[in-house]
Amino acid sequence: METASRQSHWENVYTTKGENEVSWYQQSPAPSFELIMQAGATHASAIIDIGGGASRLVDHLVDHGFEDITVLDLSAAALEAARRRLESRADRVHWIVADATAWEPVKAYDIWHDRAAFHFLTDENDRAAYIARLARGVRAGGHAIIGTFALDGPEKCSGLPVARYDSASLTLALGSEFRLVDTRRHEHATPWGSRQMFQFSVFRREA
Repeated sequence: METASRQSHWENVYTTKGENEVSWYQQSPAPSFELIMQAGATHASAIIDIGGGASRLVDHLVDHGFEDITVLDLSAAALEAARRRLESRADRVHWIVADATAWEPVKAYDIWHDRAAFHFLTDENDRAAYIARLARGVRAGGHAIIGTFALDGPEKCSGLPVARYDSASLTLALGSEFRLVDTRRHEHATPWGSRQMFQFSVFRREA
């Protein structure tokens, strides 16, 4: 899918639906926050949330004293929703409206977090573009935390097809620069009570 089409899709989602009217809504982003802490993040760590949208992970990071937080999303409306929710605390966050397959990182991060963005990249060229930016955007010794639908998860989300993964297939996709250090399954409950199986895998960026 072209960047313009992706951006139009997500702008429409976030301008027509409330924060808790989308299937991926979480009141508490506990799985992501726990993995960020287990990856050794400190208050000074540079953390980027790819496809963060209106997620509440940024709230938790700010509330726990993290000082270098970036949220990237295709949808300006999604980021604006998060900024409004944070009120004056939003000034502590770097906000980037961009496509993760086209954006150029200006620095290397200690933690790259992605819950449910990568799995929308069903085109091989889009995946390669994302992974190239992942390699440039994570410092040697840093960590990438990537959550996707599991192999028994949904085949579509928000009307779009997704690619489903387990830790082995995701490791193969990312390539030899990233070493798998942890993986776990997570059952996500949507706001309307259905269940979706995710997998979260943590990778260390090799030198």
